[in-house]
Parts: sequence; structure tokens; C-alpha cells
Amino acid sequence: MSLLTLPKPDETILRRRDEIIRQLKKLVPDAVLITDAEGRRTFETDALTACRCMPLAVVLPGSTEEVSAILRYCHDNKIKVVPRGAGTSLSGGALPLEDSIVLGISRMTRVLSIDEANRAARVEAGITNIAITNAAAVHGYFYAPDPSSQLACTLAGNIAMNSGGAHCLKYGVTANNLLSVRMVLMNGEIIDIGGDYLDAPGYDFLGLITGSEGQFGVVTEATVRLLKAPEGARPMLLGFDSSEAAGACVAAIIAAGIVPVAIEFMDKPAIQVCENFAGAGYPLDVEAMLIVEVEGSNDEIDALLGTIAEIAERFAPRVVRVSKSPEESVSIWKGRKAAFGAIGQLSDYFCMDGVIPLSKLPEALTEVGEICRRHRFRVVNIFHAGDGNLHPLILYNANDRAELERAEMCGAEILKLCVKLGGCLTGEHGVGIEKRELMRVQFTAADIAQQMRVKGVFDPDWLLNPAKVFPLEGRERQ
Repeated sequence: MSLLTLPKPDETILRRRDEIIRQLKKLVPDAVLITDAEGRRTFETDALTACRCMPLAVVLPGSTEEVSAILRYCHDNKIKVVPRGAGTSLSGGALPLEDSIVLGISRMTRVLSIDEANRAARVEAGITNIAITNAAAVHGYFYAPDPSSQLACTLAGNIAMNSGGAHCLKYGVTANNLLSVRMVLMNGEIIDIGGDYLDAPGYDFLGLITGSEGQFGVVTEATVRLLKAPEGARPMLLGFDSSEAAGACVAAIIAAGIVPVAIEFMDKPAIQVCENFAGAGYPLDVEAMLIVEVEGSNDEIDALLGTIAEIAERFAPRVVRVSKSPEESVSIWKGRKAAFGAIGQLSDYFCMDGVIPLSKLPEALTEVGEICRRHRFRVVNIFHAGDGNLHPLILYNANDRAELERAEMCGAEILKLCVKLGGCLTGEHGVGIEKRELMRVQFTAADIAQQMRVKGVFDPDWLLNPAKVFPLEGRERQ
């Protein structure tokens, strides 16, 4: 039985569809309203394409005030709302319900201000991740979180899932780089949370909101921390005869007190696919590869890469290659950044997202391989090795329903393994619907009940992003 099930729609809401659309047109005449079947089909799924559902309608507001008006109307009429950024969620976090309105903020993309003195940028939350760095680069700064989907994903989605990226090892994830948000509650109230600097006084509501998956409100603006661009940065490639040796090398680098900007892991299938796609010069005769990047002055970079090479020698690397030019560095990262798209040309896949302690990395890689072999699936491993955030890609045929359900079971077993090893269900993709029924693996009934009470404070009628995060069984408000 599939884990990716959705609750039955409210037939009363479905019957009122024409009336709801008329009212929305009157309420926010300047917003983009999509009601035709072809237009709505664009929003029937997100990057977790294994589950689809056509929404009642899609509305794309252009301001915080329009978001407020839409939410107030939906609140008063008990209409469910699914917030959406760019739809790059890999956990089904932006998946609509048949009786829901999709509220997308992709039109809200302005850079409102850049404060060089305080190293902060205030932006609308529909801006793409990479656009923030591009705007800051003119002033010599950058925005640290860099998910693989950064060319498309929005800041709002990053906040919802507390996204990370390759460089989160040194600079942290979204929560570590977010200063404040403007958020609209389900009843239409506009609130401001946080301040102009990290650790604003008072309760840490910003920490509560970041990673809440659109369950509490719709973020329309945010102030993010900018960092001074480093003097220089350079990656190196390390190739090994086994995934276990590569995993042990990662643990040894961190244990030595070295914090690279990034440590990325790719196994042999991933290396081959990405090399064919990007032509990055990856070694094809190794079983696993690490991309390790450090930054600083040229002398600092040379010293750090030299030390990392010495550590790696303990694990008998087949390849040790240091980038010698900016062009080579770009090529190395091009292969990694293009990985998910490259593998998508090969097969449908489930991109898993679990976290394990670094000391358990070799054991985790071995067991993930065994789990996939037992379920008769090929697996490709690409992940942020420095912080233990695993991303096994389970290759399957999405057109075969039985195989799809078997892939879901395989993925669930991998996530249960992460929890068993002392980790957790998600590092940066969120829970969504993908891991919703697995929440009981990590949390007790009391834990989940407390989390649901917090959700109820912000959204008493459970109208915002319903059927996500919490197990469906026993939830009367769905």
C-alpha cells in the first residue's frame, strides 16, 4: 500500500468552486488566477512526482496585502490553502489537495534593500536562492545556503524546509542565515518575526517558523544574512576503491578539526552519469569520490588541502586531484550541481533525505546498499557528506504502480535506518507527505501531539498545507 495517500476532498467545497473563483476575482483583481484545467495541471505536483492532485484553483498574488486578503477569505470560508514557491519540493511539501487553493508567491521577487553596513538583504520571499547571491555579489557579498535547485527554488521554500546545500557544512542552513520574516497568518493577520541581526530578543519564533513547511503561515518577505565573499576557494577530488573508505575519510577530516566549505560524496554510478552529462573530468575507475572545497588566501588553501591530502592517504585513495584554475573548479562543481538532472535522464528516482552521525557513515552506506539490493533496486548515492546528510537515489519505473510502492517501502526502510543509527528523518527536504507516516519512527505519540498543538495555535482550523508533516491516522481536522 502506498504511503503517499491523500484525504478525501470536502464535497461541499468542490460544489462551491465557481462561487469561490468569482469571489477571489473580486477580492484580488490584480492577482493572477488560474482556473482552467491545463493551467492547474502545472501545479498538480511538485518535484515528488509520484503523487499528483489537481487543485481547486491557483492564485498568484503580487503583494503581502493580496496574500492577506486571500488567506482571510479562505479562513472565513474554511477553504484549504497550499503555499507554494517554485514547486521544487522533493517531499511533496507543495502537493495540492482537490479541495484546496494553491497560493503561489513566485511573482514576489523584488530585492527590497541591501544593507552593506549590517550585511543583510531584505527581499520578497518569491525570489530565487541564486538571485539573492547575484544581487549581493555586486557589493562583494554572498548568501550562503545553496541547494542544488538554487537556480529555481525560492527563499520561501527554503525557509519552509530549512534548506541547506553543499556549503552548509561551514556556513549553516537557512535557519543560520535568516534574520527576520514577514508572515501572513491563516486569518489574514500580518506579523513580523525576528530582527535586524541574529538572535533577536524574546522567544525564538523565527526558529519555530523556519522548517515549519508552510503549516503556520505564508512568508512574503525576509531579511537574510549576507557574508563577505572569501578571498578565494578551491576544491579537490579524492577517489577511493570503496564507499566505506570514502565515508571513513570524511569522518577523519572532521575529527581532525578541519571544517571545509563543503564535502560532497558521489558513488560510482553517480560519477559515471555526471561525467557523461557534464564532462567534468571525474575519474571513472573509482568506486567513490569526494569533492572537498576549502577557502581563504592562497597560502591557507594550499595548507588546508595539503593536510586533507595527508589525512586521505590513510584510506589509500586512488586519485588525489587539486583544482588548478577557476575553470577547473567550476567544472568540478558543475558535475555535482547537475547530478539530479543527469540521473533523471537515466531513470525515475526517489531522492531520499536522511541524516546520520558522521561516525556511522561507513555503516550507513553499507546498509543502504543492502536494503536496495533486497528490494531489487539500483541506488545512486550523492550527498553532503560533511554533515551526514544522505541523499540515496532509488532508481525505479514510475509507470509501474507496484514498483512505485516497492520503492516507497525501500525508501522508508532507509529512513528508519537513519533513525536507528542515531540520526533523523530529514536534513533539508522536509517531511511533506513522503515521510509523514514515518514520524512515529522518530517521535513518540506525546511528541507528535505536542507538535500538533503548536500547529493548532497558528492555524486552529488546520487549513494551511493540510495532510502534510503529521500522520493522517487519528487526525480529525483533516
